[in-house]
Amino acid sequence: MTSRTLFSLFAAIFLAGAATVTAQPDDAEPPPLIGRIQDKSYVSPTGVFRVEIPVLPELGGVVTDTDTVVTFQDSLSTHISIACFTMDATQRWEHETRGRKDYLIWFFTNIVQADFQQRFPGSTIESAKFRPGVMDGALLTFTLLPGGSMFADRVALVTNDNPPVAKRGNLLFVKNERVFVISMELAEKVLDHSTWDKKPAEEDEILTKRLLDILGKVSMLPPPKAAK
Repeated sequence: MTSRTLFSLFAAIFLAGAATVTAQPDDAEPPPLIGRIQDKSYVSPTGVFRVEIPVLPELGGVVTDTDTVVTFQDSLSTHISIACFTMDATQRWEHETRGRKDYLIWFFTNIVQADFQQRFPGSTIESAKFRPGVMDGALLTFTLLPGGSMFADRVALVTNDNPPVAKRGNLLFVKNERVFVISMELAEKVLDHSTWDKKPAEEDEILTKRLLDILGKVSMLPPPKAAK
């Protein structure tokens, strides 16, 4: 399976899965996890990382996952996903020849953003910045997705109104020959759209802090030992 196909599966599950969770009755059980809950943390199915769960059951917090993506969502304003998948030979070659910064820019533009544009026509990258001091080099991107909000069902629209434009922050980095993508929506931009008056730079600062807070909850685990 190519990296593009794999990330397309991530995007489809990330977007469609959130709608499924939202549409469930309040007393419905979430689907069984492929990873596992250990104490107050989620451990990925591959065992390569764990993360402190950033949502509370008391606030409608739900954890759903696939082989490569875990999503955390609650009934208030949280929708966070963490994707992790192994780099194939092509991705390793791109990373080695381009270098960390250019590779992450190439990866986001040609794989992640291309997929968003296909699902949400008119999607744009509002801004991006490279943080060399984060995870040996990480890329922060901020995207505008028309009709791409995970909170659209909670917004009252007047007839002929266009769907709200979501703003999503994405943090990309490479660790142990795996690409990580932490993604979250700026919920207030949609839920408080009538009173929200933050400038793009202020929104970027808010999302950056939240993404780095989530990164601080992630622990990388030793690679599983191969069976003898």
